[in-house]
Amino acid sequence: MDLEHGTVRVRRSVAELGNGQREIKAPKSAAGKRTVSIPGVIVQEIRDHLDTYAEPGADGRVFIGAKGATPRRNHFNLLWHKACRKAGIKGLHFHDLRHTGNTLAASTGASTRELMARMGHSTAQAALIYQHASADRDRLIADALSGLVQQGRRGTGNRNGHAGGTPD
Repeated sequence: MDLEHGTVRVRRSVAELGNGQREIKAPKSAAGKRTVSIPGVIVQEIRDHLDTYAEPGADGRVFIGAKGATPRRNHFNLLWHKACRKAGIKGLHFHDLRHTGNTLAASTGASTRELMARMGHSTAQAALIYQHASADRDRLIADALSGLVQQGRRGTGNRNGHAGGTPD
């Protein structure tokens, strides 16, 4: 993580295998290796987390247990569910945060290609899952269209819908 520039570089992933062993490997696809910008509003919280709960240094693990080990999936899930209960949240899985983040990114008007780059997807089909239509987003689109129409009307000075005056 480069908090000075507000980015996180994804170069490796850790998979917990069925036998309890962990495997550190490259992401599933070439698109998975990426640098992603972090929203500035959460950089301080990330910095606080890293200072309190993570290993130091560029290669330090972001999540470590009380004894300094990487938490096993089951243990991490216990900690996650405890934190959710404390916050009054029910039914939220840790992986849901990825879905939420990309859905929010899509709501900003990000293109499918931009969403693919942020999430490390190699196909548009995977990115399209996150582009949910919503009434709020539809209202923003309609308002933006109104702005374009108003801008066009101010620029031409006529109201017959033809930029060059009356049609031939």
